[in-house]
Amino acid sequence: MKRLNIKRLKLQNTLRARLSLSYVLITLVCVIIISIMINGIMEKQFGLYMVKNQEHKNTELVGLIGKLYNDGIWNNASIENIGVNAIEQGMIVKVSNNSGKVIWDASTHNNGMCKKMLDDMAKNMNKYYHNWDGKYLVKTYPIIKNNTKIGSLNIGYYGPFYYNYNDFTFVSTINKLIIVVGVFSLVFALILGGFMAKWLSNPISRVVKTTENIARGYYNTRVNEKSNTKEIKQLTTAINNLAETLELQEALRKRMSSDVAHELRTPLAILQSYIEAIIDGIWKPNKERLESCHEEIMRIIRLVSKLEDIDKCERESHKLNKVKFNITEHVWKIICNFETEFKSKNVKVNFSRGEEDIIADKDKLSQVFINLISNALKYTPEYGEVELNVVGTLNTIEIRIKDTGIGISPEDLPFVFERFYRADKSRNRLTGGFGIGLTIVKTILDSHKGKITVKSRLNEGTEFVIILPKE
Repeated sequence: MKRLNIKRLKLQNTLRARLSLSYVLITLVCVIIISIMINGIMEKQFGLYMVKNQEHKNTELVGLIGKLYNDGIWNNASIENIGVNAIEQGMIVKVSNNSGKVIWDASTHNNGMCKKMLDDMAKNMNKYYHNWDGKYLVKTYPIIKNNTKIGSLNIGYYGPFYYNYNDFTFVSTINKLIIVVGVFSLVFALILGGFMAKWLSNPISRVVKTTENIARGYYNTRVNEKSNTKEIKQLTTAINNLAETLELQEALRKRMSSDVAHELRTPLAILQSYIEAIIDGIWKPNKERLESCHEEIMRIIRLVSKLEDIDKCERESHKLNKVKFNITEHVWKIICNFETEFKSKNVKVNFSRGEEDIIADKDKLSQVFINLISNALKYTPEYGEVELNVVGTLNTIEIRIKDTGIGISPEDLPFVFERFYRADKSRNRLTGGFGIGLTIVKTILDSHKGKITVKSRLNEGTEFVIILPKE
C-alpha cells in the first residue's frame, strides 16, 4: 500500500510538473515567435523608413542650398555651415555650379573627419548587422531656383540606409523591452501553470484515492468531487458507475454462492441422513431408499452438468456451424414441440410470422428459443397468453417473445442474464430452475453478434426482444 501511495504521488507530481512545463514552453515559444516577427517586421519597416527619411533629408538639403544663391552669388559661409552639419548627420556634401566649378566640398573641407565618419558608420553597421550589405552611395540632385537650374548637389552617404547612435539606441531599447516582457511572461506562465496544474490535479488525486478504496473492496465508496471540467466530470461519473457495478456484482456473487450452496446442501443433507440411518441400522437399504438417494445424486449431477454447459458454451461460442435456413419455420417447429404443454395449461399461443432467412448456427439458436419459450410457458398462469413475432429488416431479424406471466421485479431485471441468478427468492425446485438458462441464451446471442433485451412488469408479463444479423 505504501508503494502504491508513492506511485500515486509520483504520478501526481509528474502531472503538475508537466502541466506547469507545458505553460512555460508555450509561453517561451510564443515569446520567441513574437520576438522574431517583431524584429523582422521592425527591421524591414524601419529600414524603409530610414530610406525614405534619407531621401527626405537629401531633398530638404537641396532646397536649403538653393536658397543660398542670389543674383549669381553663392553664400559660401552658409553653405559651409550646412555642409558641416550634414557631415554630423552622416552625409558628405559637394556643391557645384552649372559650369562644374566646386563651390564647397566636404572632403576638401575636412577629409579626415569625413573618412573617420565613414569608417565609424561601416563599423557600427557591421557590428549590429553581420549580414549588412551596405556601401557608399553618391546621389546627384539639380539645384533649381525660379524654375532655373543654378547648379548641382552631390550627397554621399552609406546606403541603402544606416543607423546613427540614436537609431541604435532605439533598436536596442526595443530588444531589451522584448526580453523584459519575455522574462515576465515566463514567470507569469510558471505561476499560472502551477496554479492551473494544482487546480486540475487535486480533483484527479482525490479520484485516485477513491479508486484505491474501491480496489480494496469498499464498493460503496463514491466520488463526490464537483468540477466544471468536462473530462473530470466524465472521470468521476465513470468511477462512480464502476463502483456501483462492482457493488452490484459483489451482491450478485454472494447471492450466487448462497444459491449454489443451497442447491448442493439440500441433496447432500438428504444423502447424509439416509446413509447415516442405514449405517446406524435404523433403516434397511431397500429399493425405495436407494432410489431416493439416487434421485438426489442425479440432482447434483444435473447441477454440475449445467455448469459444464455454461463453460462449454463460453468456450465454443466462437465455433459456430453457420447454415442458411428459414428462421420463421424453425421457430414454428419449436412452438409445435410445446403444443401439448400449452394445451394442458390452457395457455394460448399467438404467432405472427414473416418469412425470413438467416445464416446462423441452427442448433445453438434452437437452445435460445427453447429456453425462452419454456420460460414463457413456465411463468404464465393458466388461461394466459404467449405471443411470438418474427419481423425482418434490411440487415437484421427481430424476434419478440411476450407472455402474460408473473413478471420480474425492477430490482431483479438487470441481473436476469447473470449465471445462477433467479428472481424467485423462494428457490422453488419445480419452477426456479438453476438460474443459468438465460445466461446460456445471452452467450449464444453474443457469439452471433446479436443482442437481447427484456422488459417486464410484476403481474403483467415479460417481453424478450432478440435482434440478430441476417448474416
